[in-house]
Amino acid sequence: MSHQKSDGMNYAPVGKPTPVVKPGEFVFAAVALDHGHIYGQCQGLTEAGGECRYVFDPDPAKVEKFREKFPSAKPLRSLDEVFDQTDVRLIAAAAIPNERGPLGCRVLDAGLDYFTDKTPFTTLEQLAEARATVARTRKKYMVYYSERLHVEASVRAGQLIEQGAIGRVVQVMGIGPHRSNPATRPSWFWSREKCGGILTDIGSHQFEQFLTYSGATSAQVVHAAVANYHHKEHPEFEDWGEVNLLGNNGATNYVRIDWLNPQGLRAWGDGRTFILGTKGYIEVRKYLNVATDAEGDHLFLVDDSGEHHIRCAGKVGFPFFGQLILDCLNRTENAMAQEHTFLAAELALQAQAAAKRIE
Repeated sequence: MSHQKSDGMNYAPVGKPTPVVKPGEFVFAAVALDHGHIYGQCQGLTEAGGECRYVFDPDPAKVEKFREKFPSAKPLRSLDEVFDQTDVRLIAAAAIPNERGPLGCRVLDAGLDYFTDKTPFTTLEQLAEARATVARTRKKYMVYYSERLHVEASVRAGQLIEQGAIGRVVQVMGIGPHRSNPATRPSWFWSREKCGGILTDIGSHQFEQFLTYSGATSAQVVHAAVANYHHKEHPEFEDWGEVNLLGNNGATNYVRIDWLNPQGLRAWGDGRTFILGTKGYIEVRKYLNVATDAEGDHLFLVDDSGEHHIRCAGKVGFPFFGQLILDCLNRTENAMAQEHTFLAAELALQAQAAAKRIE
């Protein structure tokens, strides 16, 4: 996995195959290959027993590259041709961010479930349209919040909290530093209209983690700010942001995200989460233990019995993907509740709208 760690856009964690269905029982298609996260999305579904049988993108080069990793995916000529395949149950997509919402509504209206890269929306209007489409079609609009779902230490943190390991969660602090890698970024990456701003985009991970770990079912934005400190040649871009939330259960959230990660770090970002409870605290060091260990998935737990360093790599797995497949087949809601999925995105959009720009 380490060779992928320098480039967050194409980071696709590899886990152990843990199929929840028989071969051919859950067929999905991949479309809109604009962001490299499509590889992580499809990897997770494939390890859980799904079969990526079809692929469509208007760019043949993207399709060719995708089929190097997923050779069983048959290229199709249009989105409509994908919709015509009667064996497809779900469409996985990583479109340009401002196209994700409209694409998702098309997928749901075609009678299929949708699994999109984050951020799922760039405007509150897109979110409202998706909520209405879900209500009308009863199909799933699921989101790849990879910084929790595809990080074993983050999964383990949630399990420990559920077991009461740190008591009541009173605060979640998340930091999400990313490396911008300007030379490899497509032009849409720098566009405010297309990406929605830093809090909307990579901030969405953090708000999803807060809701999951704290148990809050709504929250208000207390403070939000953004800046462009180091990428002045792209005036619309924001390379730093911070947010404070107050949850409806009294838990608080502080988020700091940025595109300022230095080249000397062995990973694309030193993502961390700090979770304070009434009986202990947890720190998750997601992608490495800086200056010590290039392996990621470190969890540190401090409670009344002592200090504990738990190495999670290769030991926890990624249960979300199997749960998602079974949810699609059984029409259950075990992987992630639909309202939770939308609320994380809504908080990101609200924070972005409220953010003061620091010049």
